Amino acid sequence: MPLFKRKPFDLAKPPEDLEPSDLVYQVRFTKEIFRDYQEYLNRINLYRQRVWMCKSTGKSNLTYEEAMVMEKNAIQKVQQLPNDLVAPALRIIQFSMLSLRDLADLVTKKLQKDLFVGAELYGKKDDGLYPCRVLKIVENGVGKMQYEVALLGENKKITENAILHGEDLVWKKTPFNRKILKSFIRESSCRSIPWVLHEKLAQKHGISTDLPEELRSKFFLQGGQLVNRTKKRKNENRNNVGEANGESGKSKRNKGETGKPDASKEENNQPEDEPVKYPIDDLLVKPGPDDPLFTDRPSPSRDFNVPMDCIGDLLMVWDFCSSFSRVLNLWPFSLEDFENAICHKDSNLVLIVETHSALLRILIKDDGEYSLALQNKKRKSKISLITWTEYVCDFLEMINVTELCSCMTTIKRGHYGLLDANAKLGILRELVCHALETDLIRGKLDDLIEQRRALGATVRGEALEYARKKREEKEQLKGESNGLEVKENSMESTGSNPHMAENGEENGDMVEEVISSRQSNAFVNSRKQLNGQSKRGEKQKLDPKVEAENITNSNEKEAQKQLTGEKKEDQEKKSKEKREQRKEYFKREMEKRSIRTNPLGKDRDYNRYWWFRRDGRIFVESSDSKQWGYYCAKEEVDALMSSLNPKGERERALQQQLEKFYPRISLELQKRSKDLAQKIALEEAVLRRSTRVRAPPRENPANAFLKYVNKWKED
Repeated sequence: MPLFKRKPFDLAKPPEDLEPSDLVYQVRFTKEIFRDYQEYLNRINLYRQRVWMCKSTGKSNLTYEEAMVMEKNAIQKVQQLPNDLVAPALRIIQFSMLSLRDLADLVTKKLQKDLFVGAELYGKKDDGLYPCRVLKIVENGVGKMQYEVALLGENKKITENAILHGEDLVWKKTPFNRKILKSFIRESSCRSIPWVLHEKLAQKHGISTDLPEELRSKFFLQGGQLVNRTKKRKNENRNNVGEANGESGKSKRNKGETGKPDASKEENNQPEDEPVKYPIDDLLVKPGPDDPLFTDRPSPSRDFNVPMDCIGDLLMVWDFCSSFSRVLNLWPFSLEDFENAICHKDSNLVLIVETHSALLRILIKDDGEYSLALQNKKRKSKISLITWTEYVCDFLEMINVTELCSCMTTIKRGHYGLLDANAKLGILRELVCHALETDLIRGKLDDLIEQRRALGATVRGEALEYARKKREEKEQLKGESNGLEVKENSMESTGSNPHMAENGEENGDMVEEVISSRQSNAFVNSRKQLNGQSKRGEKQKLDPKVEAENITNSNEKEAQKQLTGEKKEDQEKKSKEKREQRKEYFKREMEKRSIRTNPLGKDRDYNRYWWFRRDGRIFVESSDSKQWGYYCAKEEVDALMSSLNPKGERERALQQQLEKFYPRISLELQKRSKDLAQKIALEEAVLRRSTRVRAPPRENPANAFLKYVNKWKED
């Protein structure tokens, strides 16, 4: 069973007096039964938390179901251990004081020497290694083990039998590894360090449960459990001290600074709740007194022209055509134009015709199944405005999807525009799925991956180079500072005795040899006084002109230092700006080479949020993908971000992604709002236009899809 915070967890007992007709709630993977829905929900939420640990593998940070599946797989692997090796392994494990890793290594090392009937190894014979299988263990009188083996040929057929010594047999592949042995040790034992086997398992394999002599001084058996003598003695001493003082350890802990017991804890008689470590699962987050004021989440707009159940296909097809527009030779178009074109009833709309033609040309160039089907029908490879529906019908015949094949009669009659939006997007969805499998698109994806890797390597290289330069500058500054300190120290030592500085170290050595230590001190002090008097006398003799020149020189030096410092600051500022520009450049280049569009994240209710770089809106997809909506105003995005609770795992990640792309999202949304305002003003101007004005009205932006021209069309 999975462990809860490294401790065994008891499952809930079934309710008493349960009748067959009673309605109950059952946990799917534990088969626990609850009458109260709130108890069932609390237990499910507990199982969803990542606080569980697999008992067999020791892996933590799992949900209950993940830990249970992992434990089941580990037990299956443990059961693959040969039966002849189980008993020797258990004898090594019983009462061992080694750590789990060292014990697994020891068992591996010892079991590799124990051969058993049926083991497949390599046998040394005639200066060669041959695959073989152990048939029988033979004991000779000397005490060495010999093994009767069958040499194996192709398809593991027995070619001949031979008797070999143990040192002539080499393992082909050990029937166990460290991971399997670790799981085996955990499953077999009920206690660690010293490791104690389960009593029934030890009795089954005839392994002694008596405590070894070397452990009897530290442990003893009580009620079938191994007890540590030192720990028990400490607990007894603590209890005795508490009884002597007239209070228990628990009452001591409940006392405050005044020495009085905490009345609230005594009344409740419950331990303090452990502090919650955020972030946790969003559904487990409870409002706290220190939480900020979260705004209400704005409801997304749902005024789509196409039916709600095909919004996903609409976004997928449009995103693919926009991402691979160069490969498809298809001039990019907006999502709104594509949506309006899908809903339009014209059968030969240019935007729709060019989109189908571009996808069909990719399939023809691939020389795959579709290309062979066209060759069998002897069709030309050039698709025109008149014949494009024939190529679409050939594609539908090839894929043979029942729902789409029913549309072929309408298309052949030339009434493609009369198809509903579901059918149109279904055909385009299948075309995109087949186009993704072509060599041309896959080659483009491989190129994008390589380019992204190259850009990443360049970014890492520049970062390493910048770090190296900074290190060198620090070392250089450190070296200069050390040099200045050495120079100052030398100046101080030589300044105390100018004759030593002038005549060198030899005169100093001679003086030290001639005079004693006391005389030398007196000599140095007298020299200092003389030097001080001479310096003061020189200062008094200096002309005022010389003093003025010295002052001007010092001022010039200070000004020069200030200029050099300002230059350094300017250089650092410019280099920082260049680095920021390079970062922005690499970020833009990586976005240009984006391979796929991933959702920004999920909220507490598992709704997914999508943002497409070629459309300013943020789309919201429900957890069951049946409902869609969008936010198209900056104020709505701000309200959405203010409503997210960072204590939850999903909403925290979503908030981080929104903050990351917020500058670009807000810019796109502001641009979209301006375009929308211009569009509304233009429509009002058309309605209010006087009949006396002869100037023609401006074109309505809503009908821009009717004017679409594919500027990248192949000749």
